[in-house]
Amino acid sequence: MTFWRPDPALIRRPAYLSLAEQIARAIHDGRLESGARLPTHRRMADDLKLSVQTVSRAYEELIRRGLISGEIGRGSFVQTQRKEPDPPYLPERLGEVIDLSILKPVCEPMHLEKMKQALGWLSENLTSSAALSFRPNVVFPRHRAIAADWLRGCGLEVSPQNISITNGATAGMTVALMSVAPPGSIVATEAIGHHTLIPLATYLGFDLEGLAIDDEGMIPEALDEACRKSPIRAVFVQPSVINPTATLMGSVRRSQIAEVARRHDIAIIENDVLGPLVQDRAPPMAYFAPERTLYVTSFTKIVVPGLRVGYLVAPDRYVAAVANRHLVSNWMATPMVVEIASRWVADGTAMELVRWQREALRRRHEIATEMLGGVGYLAHRDSLHIWLPLPDQRTEEGFVSQARLQGVAIAPGVSFRISQGEWQPAVRISLGSTTEGELRAGLGVVAKLLLGDPELLLLAI
Repeated sequence: MTFWRPDPALIRRPAYLSLAEQIARAIHDGRLESGARLPTHRRMADDLKLSVQTVSRAYEELIRRGLISGEIGRGSFVQTQRKEPDPPYLPERLGEVIDLSILKPVCEPMHLEKMKQALGWLSENLTSSAALSFRPNVVFPRHRAIAADWLRGCGLEVSPQNISITNGATAGMTVALMSVAPPGSIVATEAIGHHTLIPLATYLGFDLEGLAIDDEGMIPEALDEACRKSPIRAVFVQPSVINPTATLMGSVRRSQIAEVARRHDIAIIENDVLGPLVQDRAPPMAYFAPERTLYVTSFTKIVVPGLRVGYLVAPDRYVAAVANRHLVSNWMATPMVVEIASRWVADGTAMELVRWQREALRRRHEIATEMLGGVGYLAHRDSLHIWLPLPDQRTEEGFVSQARLQGVAIAPGVSFRISQGEWQPAVRISLGSTTEGELRAGLGVVAKLLLGDPELLLLAI
């Protein structure tokens, strides 16, 4: 076959990213086959009238995406077989990009100052057990009692003995899945769900079944049918606006899901990482089915990202399994960070920062309404993001790539796709990961792209 070459007429700023997108599209379309050798950095630079540094950055971007490999002394080669799935967000923030891809709370200098003060307090009050002990039961009894107080604010009355303190929600979620979904089992979840579930299913050896959703989330009848047709062992749900479509499940729906789980004797894993941030919500799923729900919450998305502490509540039947799997996968949460979390819960700082976050997010939603006026999207006033279905003739890949070419990173909806059923292209846009000014500018780019000619989008890639 004739070797494909990038078109210099299609290079846009930033040039390295535009070049990387051209090569990526050629790989995806099959114009560059697996194993094909790319020109040297200098040859490509001469052909396109670019600097060698620009071509080097483009190749580095393609290596990061897993599309090419660089071999010292041999050159750069196309590799279409990716070993790991791409995350929906940028792994690192590039200086010239407005990053609306990663889900973060709003952060200001005040948050850093709070952490500095907490670390100063810790240096004066560090206990010997926090610094020296290997035994979770020695370190955490007091912290579990404080955790029970926090969980009361989330709508749960639980014994400290049923609480495991984890290094954030991801650790809690992983331990919960390990405890109820052995290799070869099936876990049901929302058709558009948690992006981490997809690789976790591969790593832990269970299968995922994506179920139909509506404007309240998972449909109970879909869960009931799946349980009758397949040996479902657990259902993973995100009922309180942290799910990609930002839906809030009401009390009746939660009760119905709990009843289906009880009827088929399956476990429920509830991801509630926003906890008390979401006002006027129904009680957690764990309230409706406490005997079978493993409840996960954390501080990272509602207080400050560096406070990587979470709580995993397990019913009596799973306490031993959770404790054992937490020990082998994490041993225990980092005691010194837990000390800060417990102090902030006890003195009211954590809830103060939750209230601040709620108000900051609502201002961000006002900006989204202003900048995307007339555009249909899904959101909740307390969500960290919006879900934007794309109009007809728009592809996710093209839309996300064109936004990147114009300096804005957004997350493709397909990263959250669990079900292989009918699919409407969409993107997830984080509202908390930038300043208000950057958010306004980034949403302005998105709005212009939506109003532009889709044919021009395809030609520019």
